[in-house]
Formats: sequence, structure tokens, C-alpha cells
Amino acid sequence: MTRHGVARRTVAVSAIVALGIGGTVTAAGSAAAAPAQAVASASATAGVDYATWQSDVQAVIDQAVPYVGQRTANAGGQKLAVVFDIDNTTLETDFHPWYELPTPAVKASLALARYARSRGVAVFFVTARPGIIASETKWNLKSVGYPVDGLYVRDLPDLFDEVSAYKTGKRAEIESLGYTIIANVGNNTTDLVGGHAERTFKLPDYDGKLS
Repeated sequence: MTRHGVARRTVAVSAIVALGIGGTVTAAGSAAAAPAQAVASASATAGVDYATWQSDVQAVIDQAVPYVGQRTANAGGQKLAVVFDIDNTTLETDFHPWYELPTPAVKASLALARYARSRGVAVFFVTARPGIIASETKWNLKSVGYPVDGLYVRDLPDLFDEVSAYKTGKRAEIESLGYTIIANVGNNTTDLVGGHAERTFKLPDYDGKLS
């Protein structure tokens, strides 16, 4: 992306943060570019230790990877999909300054997404982020290496729907395209309740300390 493109994306995200639309709408810098003190500061602000979070995320993904391997071993031509949340599930939103783009990937989740795709599984993202930053969000996901077969953001008329109902509806929509959702990964119960997935994998949010 060009410098002007990054500037436009920064302005767009800044405007959303300033308006206070959606608690999950933040952005951050790349893992390579973000200073260690920035990560430490962000995690301290949230009251969450970054290294502990990484370890706890990895423990969950370590269960998801073999499951995906087993589930895809005899798929028999089925259209399979996995669904991911974004903030603090696939991107390290709360651990980097919002003005640094792209926000780094959650490494364990990135590995799972890539593994699933290598097994012929479609990778979808369902987020409560508003549609106004859909293009920035998709760019961010792809920039850090995620395969993106579909991205669902909140637009009218569902912009003000309860989050769990909105996300459940989007998973049902993915199923209506002929997919079987074999795994749904998120760090909040609103990402996971409502069915429309064979298995759910809950990443830590430490009682709401992470968005």
C-alpha cells in the first residue's frame, strides 16, 4: 500500500474511534514495527500480560488444529468453513497503538487459518466492526497473511442489533451458501453462542478486559 493509502486508512479509523462507534474498532501497528514498550504499555492498560495472553491463546489453538485435521480427513467433497472473530482473536487490537497499521496478526490464529485453508476449508470473518471500515479491515487481514474467503461487518439494518444475534445470523448466512461451519473461533461469548457451528473455540478475554 502507498503512503497516501495508509494515511487515508489511518484517518478513517481515527474518525471511527473519535466517534466512539463500537468498542472493538481500533487499529494497531505491525509486530515488527511496534516498540516493545508500546506492547507492554497497551497490555498494562488493559490489565493483561501480553506473554500470558499469547500462551493462553496458543493453548486453545493447540486443540483446534488437530480437530480441523481430523474433521477434514474424510470431508467427502463437503464445503467446509471456519469462522473467526477479529479483534483480539485474529488481530492484536488491544496490544498496539491504533495509529500504527496494519494491526499484527494473532500468530496462533493465523497459523490455524492457514492450516484450515491448506485443508480446503474456507475462512470467513464475522466482526462487529461497522461497514465504514470494511475495506480497511479486509486490507489489514490480507496484509498480515490471512486467507479471506468472506468478511461480514455490521451495516444497516443490523448495525444496532445485539452482537450475538448479529453474528449468529451471519453464520446462518454462510451456511445458506452451502457451507458446513466446522469451527467458530472468538474471544467473547457473543462470538460463539447461537449455534450454526459444529464446534466453538473460546480464546481468553479475561472477563471483558480485552475487547
